[in-house]
This record gives sequence, structure tokens and C-alpha cells, in this order.
Amino acid sequence: MRDALAIVGGGPAGMMAAIRAAEMLGDGRRVVLFDKNDRLGRKIYLTGKGRCNLTNRRSWEEFAPHIHPNQGFLKNAFRAFSNEDVIRFFEEELGVPTVTQQGQRVYPASLVAGDVARALERRVQELGVDVRRGVTVASLAELADFGAVIIATGGKSYPITGSTGDGYRFAEEAGHTVTPIFPSETALLPRDYDPGLPGLEMKNVGLHLYIDRTLVESEQGDFNFTGDGLESGIAYHLSRRAVRALCNGQRVDIVLDLKPALTEAQIKTRLGREEQAGGIRSREHFSASGTNARAAKPGRQSIRSFLPEQLIDPFLRANPDLTVENLPQRLKAWPFRIIDYKGFERAVVTAGGVSLKEIVPKTMASRLRPGLYFCGEVLDLDGDTGGYNLQIAFSTGSLAGISAAKYLL
Repeated sequence: MRDALAIVGGGPAGMMAAIRAAEMLGDGRRVVLFDKNDRLGRKIYLTGKGRCNLTNRRSWEEFAPHIHPNQGFLKNAFRAFSNEDVIRFFEEELGVPTVTQQGQRVYPASLVAGDVARALERRVQELGVDVRRGVTVASLAELADFGAVIIATGGKSYPITGSTGDGYRFAEEAGHTVTPIFPSETALLPRDYDPGLPGLEMKNVGLHLYIDRTLVESEQGDFNFTGDGLESGIAYHLSRRAVRALCNGQRVDIVLDLKPALTEAQIKTRLGREEQAGGIRSREHFSASGTNARAAKPGRQSIRSFLPEQLIDPFLRANPDLTVENLPQRLKAWPFRIIDYKGFERAVVTAGGVSLKEIVPKTMASRLRPGLYFCGEVLDLDGDTGGYNLQIAFSTGSLAGISAAKYLL
């Protein structure tokens, strides 16, 4: 077995590593792929809401800022197997046509995640890789007879798919440092969460993240209010820093800008036009005489011109002192004090992991143990939602597979 490679984990990174290693070695039987599940790529079936966001077509300069915490570490792997390479691989080698949608996100044309998982598994089988499903590797010591080992076990997110953190234990067994792990791309729960908010989809809004009352990040786009809090889209983009801050005991606030395309002055101008047209009505039916119109409560009709109907009541409950005068400011800054987050059982990605300082970025090899390699989510490397995390898996998995095969040769 000293001329064979063991890969632990049959997810996107592990399957890509197996494919590249088998191609390099010219004998798939020298590659043994262990996976604790009864089928490979189980987590792929859940990605992209079941559609599988394969990658993102942005250039490296636009792609890199979406990688955390060290975008430079990924640079070699990305250049060796880029987003365009991934697209060609699936289309030309695996026969999976792709489609590019909003935000440069790439999906299988069928929009069926299972097509991606099954295509990768078919290629693994075509190359003759020795796939051992339903097998749990308990320690690195069990793999001592192999000439090289790749750890591609994923993180701890969605543990029902088999991602239970085994790779961190293997890394520590080999003497590696594992940085603190925490959920990323997960729901953020506000204090006093209004029961009227879950189920609302927010389109083209702004979110501003404050940590200890200091603005640290802003995003514009879409997100959803769900039963677990602020989730998906731009809320996911902010969740990494928000969760880390909560873990550190810091105060976290998110401020919702309902009209990012308008300034407060522009909103006031629109309200003024409606006031002149008789559009502002007090909810308490103030008479025009003896009432300061600017201090009056705006009627639903005026608010409806800025908000969808189902959002009006939660907005009014959050702003009991709402007036015509302060309405523009409240539309631009609806604060949510974040007190909790959804854990690994719902998080899309695990942040933290095997320290990048102990991995050679040009090969994915351990700096501490010859013949040991790491790839995918087990590394302290993650990306924003939008295809970045699967690209990390494919790029690092490809490089690890090629490097391990070269080591054996």
C-alpha cells in the first residue's frame, strides 16, 4: 500500500482530488477514497438551495475579496484550476452544461444539484478509484500503510451529511494547529424579533453591520426574514463577522436600509409632494386645523409608497414614535440588535479550521508531516455565498490530488 493514496472524505474536494490523482497515477486502483456515507457528494445535493452554485465567473481580482481569512493562500490553487477551468471541466469532461445567472453565479443548466454530484461520482468510477462507502476512518494511524493521505472531510456545517469535524481531529493528531471554528453563512437572530417578519423576502435593500457600535461592513441586495432570523443573500455575507463578534462577546447590530437608492432628502421630497396632494393622513385622523403635519403620524398610504404591505405593521411596531418628519430617517435605518445565530446544524459553511500557516499553498501539503495533504472546508479558508466555497473545494482538491500523486511518483 506504500504506493497508494488514501483520501478521507467523498465531498466535492475529495472527489476532485481522487479524479486528479487517478489521472496522474494512471491507475485508479492506487487511489482509495473513504466516505462514511452510503453515497458520495451528499452535501452537494443541498448546495445552492438544491441547484448547486458551482462557482462564480468573476475575475480573480473581483473573486478574491470574497475569500476569508487569507485570499492570498488560495491564489496558487485558483490559478492552477480556475473558475473557468471548473466550467470547462464540467461541460467538456463530465458532460454537464452550465448556465450563468445573476451575480455571475454558475449552475448546472438543469438547476439540479444531483446532476453535479452524480457526474463527479461517475468520473471517479470511470477512473477505477477504489471507493469505500460507509466506512468511518477513526484516526490517521489507520492509514499508516498508505504512501500519502489527503484529508477532505469538510467542516462541521450540516452534520447530517457526515461533516462532523473528523478532519480537525486528524490534523491535531498530526501536530497541526486548528484555529477556532464557528458557523458562517447562517441566520442571525435579532432581539425582540417581530413575529410578523418571518416569511418576508427583502429585495434590493441595504444592510450595515456594526460591531461595538462601529460600522465594519455594508452590503446591498436581497435577503429573507425567516423563523431563525435574517438569512440568505447579503445577510449571509455579514454573518461571518457577526458570528465571530458574538463569539468574542462583542455587541452586534445590523441596520436595515429599506431604500438604499434614495437619500433622506429625496424621501422627504417625495413625502412633500404627497402631502401637497393630500396623501398624508394621520392614523388617529388628526384634523388639518391645529395639527402640525410634520409631527403627525404618516398614514398607511404614504408608507405603502415605500414599503410592501406585509412589512408595514412590523415597521410601525418597531417605530411607535413614527412621524412624517422622522419617517425618512427610519426608512434608511431600521436597527436590529443581534443576540444569537443558528449553529452548525443550519450553517452553510464552517469558518476556521486547519491553520494555513502550516500548509504549503502551492501543493496543499502539510509542513509538518510528509505525504499529508489537506483540501476543502477542513482548512481555515471559506468564502461568501455565491459559488465561492465550491470553487475553493474544487481548486484545493485538484491541487492536493495532483500534488499527492506527484509525491507518490
